[in-house]
Amino acid sequence: MKFGLGVPTGTEGLMYPVPYADVHEAVELALAAERLGFDSVWGNDHVTTQRYVRAEFDEPPRYYDPFSYLSFVAALTTRIRLATAIMVLPFRNPVVAAKQAATLDRLSGGRAVLGVGIGAYREEYEAMNPEVKLHRGEHAAEAIQGLRALFTEREATFRGRWVNFADVQSFPKPVQETLPILSGGNAPACRTRAALYAEGWLPACLTPAEVAAGRADIAAQAEAAGRVLPAGFEVALQVAVSIAPTHEEAWARFRASQLHNHLVSLSKTTLKDQGVENLAARNLIGTPESVAEQVEAYRQAGVDTLAGLLFAANTVPETLDMMAEFGETVINR
Repeated sequence: MKFGLGVPTGTEGLMYPVPYADVHEAVELALAAERLGFDSVWGNDHVTTQRYVRAEFDEPPRYYDPFSYLSFVAALTTRIRLATAIMVLPFRNPVVAAKQAATLDRLSGGRAVLGVGIGAYREEYEAMNPEVKLHRGEHAAEAIQGLRALFTEREATFRGRWVNFADVQSFPKPVQETLPILSGGNAPACRTRAALYAEGWLPACLTPAEVAAGRADIAAQAEAAGRVLPAGFEVALQVAVSIAPTHEEAWARFRASQLHNHLVSLSKTTLKDQGVENLAARNLIGTPESVAEQVEAYRQAGVDTLAGLLFAANTVPETLDMMAEFGETVINR
């Protein structure tokens, strides 16, 4: 089992309060992750403030570009993988996204991971493209195929309904022979994209049983399509963390956090099929012993990486303390 930290490239107002982390504090969290034994850092992707966040906070949240941030972190670290969770595919032309990802992989010596998806908030895409109606799922399937062509072919061309480019020479290629693309999301279409085009699946807040069922569905879809899933196909699950000496304290800490409010807000979108009544079964909330048991249950269900871990804290110092505790009581275990 590997462990990855969710870093605050776009978390203010969502998973954490406003303000939470300036850019230097965001970098310090990544450096702490490497020191404390985490395998990776995962940065999310937002371009404008969501309407419900504007209604809750007086000040706008600070959203940092994940590729610029991860490239800076690459220069200050030696081991951790540098991942997006997720890069929102409709925000970028695939030719530009491929250049950004390949550059990150070069700068980091082959440590880039590209978690991709359609984005949790359609309103962000609509703010960027108010006159363009896009089927984000169909676009995502085409964009992933286009990215793979740009990563591997000398002259890349792709013709689709939503993604089109012709005779693009995109060099240098990534360091990794296959720069891993993980299909992010819980919906059936996300699993289909993982089965047909990706090197992994990046869901959020699932129980071990739901992870196992999703992994089996991906394998079945790949087999039906005549595709052999690549060796090392990665299941990277995003969950929340709240550890305390007792279950009651852990749950109280979680309920007092902005992270809890965020997960409730996603109950109508990303997590609409999961609900919010049993978040304790879908995240790491409890004592160190019970959390370790949950980690083992996830491992047996097929999870390779507990990715983009978000801690039930409302300040950076609290987050650093919880990361250290998690490293000592769970990762070292």
